[in-house]
Amino acid sequence: MRGRLRGQKADFGAAAGSAEFRWRAARTRDILFLQQNRKTPMNSRREFLRFLAASPLAAQTGGITNPNEALSVMDFEEAARRTVPIAHFAYMTTGVDDDATLKANREGFRKFQLRPRRLVDVSHVDASIELFGTRWPSPIYICPCGSQRAFHAEGELATAHAARAKNALQMLSTVSSFSVEDVAEALGRPPWYQLYAPVKWQDLEKEVRRVEAAHCQALVLTVDQNGGRNTETQKRLSKADSRPCASCHESPAGTKMGNRKRPMLAGLDSPEFNAPSMSWDLVDRLKNLIRMKLVIKGLETGEDADLACRHGADAIVVSNHGGRALETNRGSIECLPEVVAAVRGRIPVLVDGGFRRGTDVFKALALGARAVGIGRPYLWGLGAFGQAGVERVLDILNAEFTLAMRQCGARSIAEITRAFLA
Repeated sequence: MRGRLRGQKADFGAAAGSAEFRWRAARTRDILFLQQNRKTPMNSRREFLRFLAASPLAAQTGGITNPNEALSVMDFEEAARRTVPIAHFAYMTTGVDDDATLKANREGFRKFQLRPRRLVDVSHVDASIELFGTRWPSPIYICPCGSQRAFHAEGELATAHAARAKNALQMLSTVSSFSVEDVAEALGRPPWYQLYAPVKWQDLEKEVRRVEAAHCQALVLTVDQNGGRNTETQKRLSKADSRPCASCHESPAGTKMGNRKRPMLAGLDSPEFNAPSMSWDLVDRLKNLIRMKLVIKGLETGEDADLACRHGADAIVVSNHGGRALETNRGSIECLPEVVAAVRGRIPVLVDGGFRRGTDVFKALALGARAVGIGRPYLWGLGAFGQAGVERVLDILNAEFTLAMRQCGARSIAEITRAFLA
């Protein structure tokens, strides 16, 4: 790690075993190699390539240097790791406990195999979907994630510009670095607003009225953080960042004082949210309060999905907070079938968690999801390259998804059914 973030410098040290130590050692070995062999010129391209392949420096510093070099969204992870300060990258990459659910989000896709149909005319493929009367060109949307200025100076505004350029749905976090008004201006339309419910009802009313005044179409109530969480990986990796928090934060992140600085929490009586006492009673009160569509995010069981329908939810997001809520050892894609079965078509079901390929998106739609959210991939793109990185992530996933539709013989979203899964 060299600790660069838009002019900021982070000294992670060069102790033995550290990334910088390994990089310096590799660079020294390469210099010595060149000095020892400077009298013996490389007479062919093959010799030069052989030198590069054997170079420890090349192994340490490989990776993409601009978004157009990326072949898959995973290419952006290492690019972001090189650019984003390690404490901030730790926040992005952590799961909870042993990160088993984080891993399960990816491994779950292996449990569903595709059954492609051949000799279908797929010269014209329509990947568009409809949600609450709005048609989107793709089922892939941008999940809410807070504190995006930790990854790039333009934060949620860069993400909004990318979503605008690609006509993608964006959800904005309560703990956004920028206000809903500023993001709506950058996006060219109001985002969907993700709500961490303030502990005081009068604060909730105030926040909701502000969001409605910004003309947001949907309020996405997140319900999977009320019991707390143990982000162990974040705590461990953050120790490697020797910078004082005050170099980035006026107040420690996640504290009451730190929350007061959040644009969407400023002016509230209390900066606290996600009370452990929250119940379906709050959902009822919220449903009666708002004119927006109410989406409940963070459900993983059929029982809760049925309750959500009965309490008036307009949509559900199957989610385990990117493996950052409870160590359930179940991926979101594994939870999706029972939620869809319980909903019985009454409301749209969305899903997020672990999506890295277009085939992942196809599998989710075949299981009954209406739309699929991405989180870490676009954050990697943002951290590495800003708006251009987010745009490239969306381009790659949309291209892969369209390819999966063609290869499976599905010409429209309506044709993607469970019959395509083994």
